Amino acid sequence: MAISFITIPLLTLSVLLLSLSLDVVTATDSQRNEAEVRTMYEQWLVKNGKNYNGLGEKERRFKIFADNLKSIEEHNSDPNQSYQRGLNQFSDLTADEFRSTYLRGKVEKKSVSDVEERYKYKEGDVLPDEVDWRERGAVVPRVKAQGDCGGCWAFAAVGAVEGINQITTGELISLSEQELLDCDRGTDNFGCTGGGAVWAFDFIIKNDGIVSDEVYPYSGNDTAACKAIEMTTTRVVTINGREVVPENDEMSLKKAVAHQPITVMISAANMSDYKSGVYKGPCSNLWGDHNVLIVGYGTSPDEGDYWLIRNSWGPGWGEGGYLRLQRNFNEPTGKCAVALAPVYPIKSNSSSNLLSPSVFKLVLLLAFQLISLALL
Repeated sequence: MAISFITIPLLTLSVLLLSLSLDVVTATDSQRNEAEVRTMYEQWLVKNGKNYNGLGEKERRFKIFADNLKSIEEHNSDPNQSYQRGLNQFSDLTADEFRSTYLRGKVEKKSVSDVEERYKYKEGDVLPDEVDWRERGAVVPRVKAQGDCGGCWAFAAVGAVEGINQITTGELISLSEQELLDCDRGTDNFGCTGGGAVWAFDFIIKNDGIVSDEVYPYSGNDTAACKAIEMTTTRVVTINGREVVPENDEMSLKKAVAHQPITVMISAANMSDYKSGVYKGPCSNLWGDHNVLIVGYGTSPDEGDYWLIRNSWGPGWGEGGYLRLQRNFNEPTGKCAVALAPVYPIKSNSSSNLLSPSVFKLVLLLAFQLISLALL
């Protein structure tokens, strides 16, 4: 009997230690004491590389962290929730701080001529039950992170261009968000302080292409002068135009996503600590504030239809950097306004004003051979 009395407390202690996981915060029957929360906080600080310099800032951030943790655990204790929340790099921020830094998407201006019939859903259209452009090789495997720069618009636009380029040429090339942040500084896009994907497409068209992030890497700020002016020979990808999916029409959006990744605006103010599952709110269904990229759709047996969305908050957020958002919502704009402003780039198969890197090398080799033969 003595052994059993010792074993029970040891098992209880083991369960408590397991519950301190920083990746997924599960529900607890009783409120955590302050010592437990402080232990989690210290572990979280190390994991996320946080170091506060201001006097009293660490303690102030601890209180915010504790409040966020309590809210997460209360949410996760509800068996009726369709998604789970968890700690991540945003767990020391208030809701206002998160919105002011990371939600800088702007609603795209549109005209009647922008909205095309290309992907308009018509009765009788047969669409696949599920699509995942990651499996088809049209999505860069590395989930990118915008950091403390409000450049979501650049990441969403670049992702769409990467996708359509791979679909039409067979080559997946990781492109430069930093070029857009530094160089697309007109009347609509403002670097880290906000912008829209549709205007980024316009810049790429006018600029005769965009360079790779290998030659123009991401810095996470927009304080440098544009370096792409002299990079005309390294513009590896072009697009021919851009169009808008018919608005407030999830079936047309589904048809579009079946053909290529699509940029959208969503209302993301309450998604800072999303961890997994199909997100069904809370959010505004009338207004978006964050540019993201839809790379597919599907259906969960337990949680229903969803959009598969690639975010730009790094792989530590959500499902490895991805969000599953409720699809077939009962409002025209879709859940979290996903169907309000979908846009996409156009690239024709015959587009050859810029050659892909492999074809370019082949052309150079052929040219050298012809020159050598001419000199003989």
